Amino acid sequence: MHSSRRALALTTRLLRQRRPIHAAAHSSTVNDAEISHFSRLSSEWWDESGEFSFLHRMNPVRVQFIQEKLAEIARDEAPNDGAHIQPGTILKGLDVLDIGCGGGLLSESLARLGARTVGIDASEANIAIASLHASSDPSFRLSSSATTSIPHPSSSRHNSLTYLHTTTSALLGAESPSASLTVPRQYDVVTSLEVLEHVSNPAHFLSECCSLVKPGGHLFLSTIARTPLAYALTILFAEHISGKVSKGTHTFSKYVNPEELLDFFKDYPPSPEAREPSGLSRVRRHISRGNRQRLEV
Repeated sequence: MHSSRRALALTTRLLRQRRPIHAAAHSSTVNDAEISHFSRLSSEWWDESGEFSFLHRMNPVRVQFIQEKLAEIARDEAPNDGAHIQPGTILKGLDVLDIGCGGGLLSESLARLGARTVGIDASEANIAIASLHASSDPSFRLSSSATTSIPHPSSSRHNSLTYLHTTTSALLGAESPSASLTVPRQYDVVTSLEVLEHVSNPAHFLSECCSLVKPGGHLFLSTIARTPLAYALTILFAEHISGKVSKGTHTFSKYVNPEELLDFFKDYPPSPEAREPSGLSRVRRHISRGNRQRLEV
């Protein structure tokens, strides 16, 4: 019994052992196997009881978190007490990029809150499904690179939503990712939720995410921690016991612990040559307001 406990404790420590997020020898962040996997599942994105049911349940919580954090920071930076700043309107008029948007669950929510939202995904099938679903909502001023036929964008519709079949690398490239659509090169808010654990070369992917954020902007990341509990819930239960998620969706070794992300951003950019294309670097500063403190990078 004691030996089993010691073995379990040792395994747990090894699983949670901090390891740096290294850059791979190649610069591409696209994992073809992952793209093929999610392309096969693209038709299920808007089935609230299907493959992506957990993401449907998480989406309202994520949106609320984004709103509240943006409002909190805006109040801290306001010259007065910022009492007029409310989470419900904080996204209105902001340029927002949703990286790895999938079927558009988060993108649609952000656009409805007034953000000029661009959703990108490396899967053409995902962009087609996202565009088709959004086209049924008359409030969206929708533009898309999808081959799927969608209504022509109307200037009278007030919620701006654009979908592009592209990558972060292409957005940062010299040429526009779409011949017919023009999108910003940097954004007030960049989100990438449950994407990091599916990409190749996570260090390069994170650097590209940073480069897409305007100076003074905000990057929201969500990924799965490499812990025994995460394995039990996301792989053992979700994939093998309940069958709610297709087998092979998750790879435990690609999970990233919070402290590993913090270590990456503390050292970002790693060298002057790796700074953003604009030549700007991330400045660390402490924000204090009463008893509340925040470290910005």
